[in-house]
Amino acid sequence: MLDAISGLFSGNALSVLVKTSGAALTLLVVVPALMKLFLVTVDEGSAAIRTRNGKPIIRRVRGSDDGRGEVVVLRPGTHGAFPILYWYRMVDVRARSTDLPARCLTAASGHQHLVHASFDWRSIVSGHDLRVLELDVLNVKERAGNIVGAALRDLVHELDGAVLPPNDALSPRIVAACTELVRRECGVELLRVIVTGDALTDGYLLSQAVAPLAPGPARSEWGAAAAVLADRLSSV
Repeated sequence: MLDAISGLFSGNALSVLVKTSGAALTLLVVVPALMKLFLVTVDEGSAAIRTRNGKPIIRRVRGSDDGRGEVVVLRPGTHGAFPILYWYRMVDVRARSTDLPARCLTAASGHQHLVHASFDWRSIVSGHDLRVLELDVLNVKERAGNIVGAALRDLVHELDGAVLPPNDALSPRIVAACTELVRRECGVELLRVIVTGDALTDGYLLSQAVAPLAPGPARSEWGAAAAVLADRLSSV
């Protein structure tokens, strides 16, 4: 037994052992490390942007009127990479929802509505749109929210009645009114707008109560609550 063990560490046997160990080490450690170094894997729900020194590489598109260019975008999957020249930055392109702040909006008939709404959006996986998302927009959610909120306000200003239309009728109109602007300015796709609340404000209730104070035939249609409120306002 001792002779067999000592024989393993003799000249030729030791050389074979070293070569075998080196080959196994290469297969188990070096090759996977090199493959991981020269391959980039993009998970589902993400996209990769090619960068240099941490900044996206902008390509100028020939024949395009837009001088902002675009970036190289890798979709989900495994792609070859050149780490000496390029690195890749992961971008989340899953759909997300952002709440708009509650706002008091006035309809065409003078009714005030306390509106709670939110909008669903996602990044557009194209070289130009993701380039806009990364470089031109500091806060995508805030800027897109301002655009959607402005469209919601404009539509409510055109409505009559004390109750807002159902969400399935109001949402497509808002999306159609601002989806192109949201894509151009923010580089994201507007999926839907959801109006989650519609409550009459105190301002509307007060305006309805004091409406009979106007001179004319309307005075004969006062209700009991309106009459009491009118008397109190008159005494003041």
